[in-house]
Amino acid sequence: MRVSWVTDDKHAPSVVEYGVVSGNYTASASGDHTSYRYFLYTSGKIHHVTIGPLEPSTVYYYRCGRAGHELSLRTPPAALPIELAVAGDLGQTEWTASTLAHVSKTDYDVLLVPGDLSYAETQQPLWDTFGRFVQRHATRRPWMVTQGNHEVEAALNIPGAPRPFAAYEARWRTPHEESGSEQYAWLKRDLAGVDRENTPWLVVLLHAPWYNTNAAHQGEGEAMRKAMERVLFEARVDVVFAGHVHAYERFTRVYDNKANPCGPVYITIGDGGNREGLAFDFQKNHKLAPLSVMREASFGHGRLRVVNATAAHWAWHRNDDADSVVRDELWLESLVASAECGKRAYPGSAGGSPIDEL
Repeated sequence: MRVSWVTDDKHAPSVVEYGVVSGNYTASASGDHTSYRYFLYTSGKIHHVTIGPLEPSTVYYYRCGRAGHELSLRTPPAALPIELAVAGDLGQTEWTASTLAHVSKTDYDVLLVPGDLSYAETQQPLWDTFGRFVQRHATRRPWMVTQGNHEVEAALNIPGAPRPFAAYEARWRTPHEESGSEQYAWLKRDLAGVDRENTPWLVVLLHAPWYNTNAAHQGEGEAMRKAMERVLFEARVDVVFAGHVHAYERFTRVYDNKANPCGPVYITIGDGGNREGLAFDFQKNHKLAPLSVMREASFGHGRLRVVNATAAHWAWHRNDDADSVVRDELWLESLVASAECGKRAYPGSAGGSPIDEL
C-alpha cells in the first residue's frame, strides 16, 4: 500500500509506522519525497511511502512522519467477494461531500476514481484543500485514480511554464515505474498476462468515455477507442468505467459500436459532484441510443460487488434524495464464465443481439 501525505515542515521524515494494534507500531517503512513549483506557488513536501507486505482484510493503524494523530486503514480481501465503489469527476463541493458521505455509509473495499479530482484548474492551493477535503475517506480505504482533463493544467506558450500534469504526478503517484512500459505496450502485456482462472474479472478505468449519447464531450474518446478497444475486447474485459461527462449512463455489452455479448459493459459515472454542474442533454436520436440502457443526469456513485468467480452485482446510487437511492442495477456474469465468450476470439467472431442482464 502506498501512503502519501503533504507537510509544510521541510524536515519531516518520509516514514510510516504501522501495526495491527492501535498505538503499537511494530513495523515502519521509509520512502521518498518530492515537491514542485507552479509559477509563484511552491508545494509542501510531498511524501510517498510504500508499506508492507500487509495481510488481507486487516485493519492497520499507522502514523505518518513519526508525528501527528493516528490513522487506520483496512486492506482489501485476498479472495472474493470484494466491493468496489466508483465515483468520477469529484471536485470539492457540497455535492462532492454528499457523494463521499453516501459512499462511506456502506462498507466497501476500494474506491475507483476515473479522473478529474480537485478541479484546481491551475489554482494550486485547491490541490491542498482537496487533500484535506477527502482525507477522512482516503486514509481509510485504498483509492485507485486515473487522470482526467482537469489534471493537465498546461500553461501553453508561456516560457518556463510547468509541464502538464505536474501537480497530479507529484501528489497522486501511480504505479508507472512498476508497470515497466508506456501505456499501450503495458496494456497489451498486462492483459495478456492475466490468468483468468485466478483473476476471473477484469475492470478498466479511463476518463473520456468511448460510448456516450450525451451532447457533452461528444466523440472525445473516439481516438482512444479506435486504438485500444480491440485489445480490451480480446482480453474479455468485463466492465469499463469512465468519467468526463457529468451524468450517469450505462450501455449494454458493446464492441465496435454494435451490441456484442462478449464485449464489456460501458458505464459513464462522471457525476461525483464537481462545480461545473450536470450534463442534461442526452440525445434521443444519437446513433448509440439503442445501446444505451440507462441514463440520468444526477450526482451519485456506483458499487460493483464481485460476489464470486462468475457473478457480480452493479448498482448506481443517486444522491438527490435524503438517502442514497439505487436507480440502476443489474447482475453480471463474468465473460470467461460464459460458454459463448469464455475463449479469446477474433473480434469478428462474436455476434449476438442487445442484452442487459447476463
